[in-house]
Amino acid sequence: MNKRTFLLLITSVSALGGLLFGYDTGVINGAQFYLSKYFDLSDAMKGWVVGSALVGCFVGAIAAGPLSIKIGRKYSLIVSAILFTISAWGSGLPSIFPESVSLLVFFRIIGGLGIGIASMNAPMYIAEIAPPSKRGNLVTYYQLAIVIGFFVVFLATYFIGNSLSEAENLQFGWRRMFWSELIPSGLFLILLFFVPKSPRWLALKGRNEESIRILTKLLGPEEANKEHLEIQKSLQNENTGFKVNYFSKGILAIIVIGSVLSILQQFTGINAVLYYGADIFEKALGFGKDDVLAQQILLAFINLIFTFIAMATVDKFGRKPLIYIGSIGMIVGFLMLGITLQQQSLGLVSLIGVLMFVASFSMSMGPVVWVLLSEMFPNKIRSVAMSVAVAAQWAANYVVSQSFPVVMGSEVNNNSFWNGSLPYFIFIAFIIFIMIFTFKYIPETKGRSLEELEDIWKK
Repeated sequence: MNKRTFLLLITSVSALGGLLFGYDTGVINGAQFYLSKYFDLSDAMKGWVVGSALVGCFVGAIAAGPLSIKIGRKYSLIVSAILFTISAWGSGLPSIFPESVSLLVFFRIIGGLGIGIASMNAPMYIAEIAPPSKRGNLVTYYQLAIVIGFFVVFLATYFIGNSLSEAENLQFGWRRMFWSELIPSGLFLILLFFVPKSPRWLALKGRNEESIRILTKLLGPEEANKEHLEIQKSLQNENTGFKVNYFSKGILAIIVIGSVLSILQQFTGINAVLYYGADIFEKALGFGKDDVLAQQILLAFINLIFTFIAMATVDKFGRKPLIYIGSIGMIVGFLMLGITLQQQSLGLVSLIGVLMFVASFSMSMGPVVWVLLSEMFPNKIRSVAMSVAVAAQWAANYVVSQSFPVVMGSEVNNNSFWNGSLPYFIFIAFIIFIMIFTFKYIPETKGRSLEELEDIWKK
């Protein structure tokens, strides 16, 4: 097997963590339409059922840093695969405590732990095995896998829902939707045993011969030796025995910048659209209930296509230009939706606005943030720093998922001035801030090795 094929195969396997991320967060979208009626959930309780997994995501992301240092990126991903499988099985339990929302929430939190661990380790693992010239493209495989997960789960829930009557969907259809995740989670678990350990983690642990052997298989002998020397140089402070002070001015600044960028990805409003897409299409855009899941498939398809655009351009145009272009598109999309809502003229323009927003996010803040987070932190702090940044992202995700249905149902949002448009104008304000923050604080990382990026922060 040549090195290019080997690299693509292990990237694809580790990116399956992203597919399960997308599948697990997307399955609640199709299922919540029926389980909300089954359990007769209030807006606040619906927010808790949908957002409960995010509590697990936050805890999982926090635990992912120490876990990744202790057992490595590969075995951390194996732990996440086991958690995904347990969650998929438990969320679809057909008969034990059938009226208990708490049981469903418990297994959703377990799935969240898996997502939190995978969302930190998968892109970091890919970044650590990828050559600099291809790193941006390969890390976007993770985002591609996320949107494929969304697309596949929307297809799965659509066909499960359409094959059953409404009464059957209310009783057990939504349980089958959760169970469908057992297939990708089992596949992920099995394939992970065939990928190598991260060469940078091996070097961090002093296992240099193993590190060089894997780098050689990935990059070839000459490039492997050069890369290994750079890794050793970047880790020299570790080898002197000094402990990293994460609260020192320079290191804390890097972690804060990464965490703010990570948080801002969620405050674009993307997960409000993805988690509550069924509600948006039914209530805001006026589609009938029979059309809701079909519209979700269209949304997921747009998400998928524009992620391919990001993959093709992130190593050509750079990270920052994609953020600027995507931010402008997101603003225009939400303006179209917000104004039509405010003017009570819902229709084709509203739908185009939603799809334009999703397309713009999928070619910018979706994949680019994962690329930047996986490559912007120095070797000696990467595990902990990325763990903090990803945990901050999940905390922001939780805030959005909990507050969105409440804001949507509030008197202020539904008065004669806003007419349901308020959340989208709030998201526009955050997107404008993203452009300013990126311009001022985010370095361009295109084409640089992970070790070279350390020098950027020093300067």
